[in-house]
Amino acid sequence: MSSQFKIAVLISGSGTTLRNFVEKSEAGRFAAEISLVISSNPDAPGLQHAEVAGIPTSVVDRKRVPEPEFSQQIFQQCREAQVDLVVMGGFLRKLTIADDFENRVINIHPSLIPAFCGKGNYGIRVHRAAVKYGVKLSGCTVHFVDNEYDHGPIIAQRSVSVSPEETAENLAKKIFVEECQLYPEIINQFSKGNVTYDGRVVTVKQ
Repeated sequence: MSSQFKIAVLISGSGTTLRNFVEKSEAGRFAAEISLVISSNPDAPGLQHAEVAGIPTSVVDRKRVPEPEFSQQIFQQCREAQVDLVVMGGFLRKLTIADDFENRVINIHPSLIPAFCGKGNYGIRVHRAAVKYGVKLSGCTVHFVDNEYDHGPIIAQRSVSVSPEETAENLAKKIFVEECQLYPEIINQFSKGNVTYDGRVVTVKQ
């Protein structure tokens, strides 16, 4: 496992995605070094996961730091940590992407983009909308982050079936299982240089 490929993980809350990365790393199935965890919320429980794992943490409080300083501070810390990739893990604040981090920031969204995405569509809201609409498939999407909500090029998707009696809560659980597999897999491919793009078309070599 290479320790050369470094990531920063951005969180706002419980840090379940971060915890998944830490568990995968401890099991030898995560090819990236988590060099830094930055939270937009000083009370985020996810900070404790990082501290227990011995990962450096930082807080850039969105309630106290307005744009554009908010985004600038985050990316400056990522530069200082010399990270190769910035990974959003339940990060609920919009970032203005620095020019030198274009196509170096990724996120995972709990739907098959472009369905049920955009401003205000996060967490259980996404699954309630999918169930209400009557979709037969939903899933998760790993995508590059640009300056619009859930708009950057799609890197990878994974789907789950949605039954007529599905609840939003059960759908959330099913999709999170897929997220826990897909997100680390894609980061591993980044670490190997296997993710390329041409405009909005992204290719992941296997």
